[in-house]
Amino acid sequence: MPWQDNSGNRGGGRGPWGQPPRDPGGSGNNNNGGGGRGEPPDLEDLLQASRQRLKRAFPRGGRGGGGGGGGQGGGMPPLNKGVIGLIAAGLVGLWLFSGVYQVASDELAVVTTFGDYENVNGPGLHWHIPAPIQSVRKQQVLSVRDMPVPAANRRGGQLSPGLMLTGDKNIVDVAFIVQWRIKSDLVAPQGEEMPGVAQYTFNIDDPEGLVRMTAEAAMREVVGRNTLDFVQTEGRTDVASQTRDLMQTALDAYDAGIQIERVNLTLAEPPTNEVNEAFRDVQAAEQNQATVIQQARQYTNRIVPEARGEAQRILEEAGAYAAERTADARGQAARFNDIYEEYARAPEVTRQRMYLETVEKVLGDVDKIIIDEDAGSGVVPYLPLDQVRRQQQQGAN
Repeated sequence: MPWQDNSGNRGGGRGPWGQPPRDPGGSGNNNNGGGGRGEPPDLEDLLQASRQRLKRAFPRGGRGGGGGGGGQGGGMPPLNKGVIGLIAAGLVGLWLFSGVYQVASDELAVVTTFGDYENVNGPGLHWHIPAPIQSVRKQQVLSVRDMPVPAANRRGGQLSPGLMLTGDKNIVDVAFIVQWRIKSDLVAPQGEEMPGVAQYTFNIDDPEGLVRMTAEAAMREVVGRNTLDFVQTEGRTDVASQTRDLMQTALDAYDAGIQIERVNLTLAEPPTNEVNEAFRDVQAAEQNQATVIQQARQYTNRIVPEARGEAQRILEEAGAYAAERTADARGQAARFNDIYEEYARAPEVTRQRMYLETVEKVLGDVDKIIIDEDAGSGVVPYLPLDQVRRQQQQGAN
């Protein structure tokens, strides 16, 4: 269908649906382009009406700013209370959703209200009133931090930061490592206003500097109370333990919220190489002395019981011998008395008996051959009769 109808009035000014054009100012009787005659709406009238509404909703500086250029200016959708309410609700929802936060398993979250401490939340999903009302500061409380003290142990003519004066007026070069972490209490201890993690967040600005300063001060105090030998040898563990206790006491007094886990003493030597070598020689001599003393004690522990046992054995043998000799002497005396009484009664018989017993005792263990006087008249005196007898015994066996 042609956009112009030549049969109409005003030089073909009717639209494609047979409707005459409207006033560009939008002053027609019906804004929907119906013309009151049941005709379909004019597309140009609809666009023009939309432009007019946008101009009224968003004026651009005067009457002449939005009137020209009928179909040239762009527009925005009309704003009303419903749209503004939806936008405001969306913004409020986004603002509230921004208060959701996640706390990791090794963290604690300190919640503040207008900068003041509110509470501490543990691991998990939480919500707080979004900024600027409340804010959250997360701290890692389970990770242990290592801090070497001194930070740089300089040598080569310059004084080392680890040089300390001992109780016996000697100088020792000390280096150690401090292991610390943030306290993980969720509630404040008795007598405290905030838990440790909140104290760490609010009360200190430079935690590493505070720990380093406290460590150096505590170590100097402990070293100053002990001798050089004690610090360098058997007292290293005690020095580290006392330093840790002093550091913890000082940090608790500062309400720092820091927990000292361990202090490891890594260096405790004289400041120069010459003195260090001499001290190592002294340590080696002391170790050799301790070794020799230990060996001597082991030898003593082995020899003394053996000597005591040998002495006890000799004493017991001497006692047994004395008892034996005493009993034998008493038996001999009693036998002599008995023989004397028998001799007093019968001297000849007793004398003969004593002779025979003596000969029996003397000749009892002698290998002898007795030859009858009559049978031995023809025997050669040099005949080895003992050998003959031994041969006879072997032949009998």
